[in-house]
Amino acid sequence: MPQKTTARRAGRRGPRRFSRRDIAVLSVLLGIPVLIDIVIIWGPTLASIGLSFTSWDGIGDIEWVGGKNYESLVDNYPAFWPAVRHNLLWIAFLGLVATPFGLLLAVVIDRGVRFSRFYQSVLYMPVVLSLAVVGFMAQLILGTDQGVVNTILNDRNDPIDWLGNADINLWMMMLAASWRHTGYVMILYLAGLKSVDPALKEAAQIDGANARQTFFRVVFPTLRPVNVIVGVITVIEALRAFDIVYAVNKGRNGLELLSVLITDNIIGEASRIGFGSAIAVVLLTVSLGFIVTFLVQELRGARDR
Repeated sequence: MPQKTTARRAGRRGPRRFSRRDIAVLSVLLGIPVLIDIVIIWGPTLASIGLSFTSWDGIGDIEWVGGKNYESLVDNYPAFWPAVRHNLLWIAFLGLVATPFGLLLAVVIDRGVRFSRFYQSVLYMPVVLSLAVVGFMAQLILGTDQGVVNTILNDRNDPIDWLGNADINLWMMMLAASWRHTGYVMILYLAGLKSVDPALKEAAQIDGANARQTFFRVVFPTLRPVNVIVGVITVIEALRAFDIVYAVNKGRNGLELLSVLITDNIIGEASRIGFGSAIAVVLLTVSLGFIVTFLVQELRGARDR
């Protein structure tokens, strides 16, 4: 009887109330990360949006100019549209070349080829390198005077200027960035492929589907969450490709990107912080456009399921 009475009393109790100590601990654990996020991420973001409507050199008074920075950016800044085009090319190259190649490598390794651990380690190794280091390595490999490629081609009398020629240097930099991006994508897809239920593949094979049909009609649709993550990461990697081009030639002579223009205007000799902030807002808008699209598609897919 005492045990039944205790059980009944326990069942009648409402939800457990947090003590002051619990509230203090939760406030610290949640409050500090939120505060850091606001200070480091959202604070500078909102400041950039506000400064984009002003004229300021970082020293004198801040002057409100409205949308003149954006008008000047579109009409009177020759480097802007080439930078936009280069950024879009970067997104397309990583999304249509590097990402599918990373998926292909993941599928091959997932099938259990010999020395798969070795291949996985070698292909993932570039991911631990920063883009600046990749840019320095590209200079050693593609340099005009002592570059490895020109040495192999034996073009000492008329070497190919891989990094100085504006017609080809952007493609070389995108290849170098893809070398790093491919390993990242491969690891993400490998994790997704390991989580696919083998019973789905067996059911598809019983129904007469070949390997290609099984992958595209059964396996690939189950990788939808991974696809969203890879898509967002690809866009972010493409739009923040600053280190690699700045390490090669300061992001000039065919390697202009929006991130380079932001740096040149804000911390360069021009010191046009308001104008550089306007470019930063454009870059933020492009990023959010792609990312929000990916997330909306994922939410629709989750709701349909």
